[in-house]
Amino acid sequence: MDRDWMRQKLEHFIELAAKYRAVRDRPIDETREPRKHLFEAEPTVTKILRSLDPEMLQVTVLTKDAWAGLQIATDEVQRGLGIVKDMDEWVIRLAPDAPSLPADQFHPWVWDAARTFWESRHYRAAVHAAATSINAHLQNKLGRRDLSDAKLVAEALSDKPPESGKARLRVPGDKADTAVQTRQRGALQLGQGAYSALRNPAAHETGDLTEQEALEQLATFSVLARLIDTCRVEVKA
Repeated sequence: MDRDWMRQKLEHFIELAAKYRAVRDRPIDETREPRKHLFEAEPTVTKILRSLDPEMLQVTVLTKDAWAGLQIATDEVQRGLGIVKDMDEWVIRLAPDAPSLPADQFHPWVWDAARTFWESRHYRAAVHAAATSINAHLQNKLGRRDLSDAKLVAEALSDKPPESGKARLRVPGDKADTAVQTRQRGALQLGQGAYSALRNPAAHETGDLTEQEALEQLATFSVLARLIDTCRVEVKA
């Protein structure tokens, strides 16, 4: 909702009401113009009040009175103005507490590599550093230098048996267990997705990420790092 616009409309209506009351007891020719402005403003003010508070769905802003002239629901308009003025603060002060995501609790492969760039607010570089770090740890774990990034993940987490010079990573558990098989496929898909969707743009695209975007991407790589760290290495017998 456009709160500034609503506030302006309500404040203007209160000003019109004050002008009308100042001349209400005068001859009709002197009250005609203020009355006209009030009736022109009334439909919009009514809609604003009804949109702000369900309790004002039946409010009547202007009422004609043969003896006292127009009756103006100034209290309701003031109430609506109070709602509009405080709505921004309600959003901040009354919002439910959300969980925080402390970056220094990410997997060490991720945060140790990203921290320097993060502290200098180079967020894309932080994500790239984290991805590079995981790649290096994976290469060391498998004893391979011929592949990197998504291709290395694909070979490492493949469900194919290990080959000479091509060790595999296996998630903990019984390989015959369907839940373990599912986690194995998920780890492979997560790793390939992280490198294709996050690492490659971090390495090749220009412009920086927002802090929130970078935090979410580091969290993704932290999940991947923990999976890789807990996997056992399987080599050809």
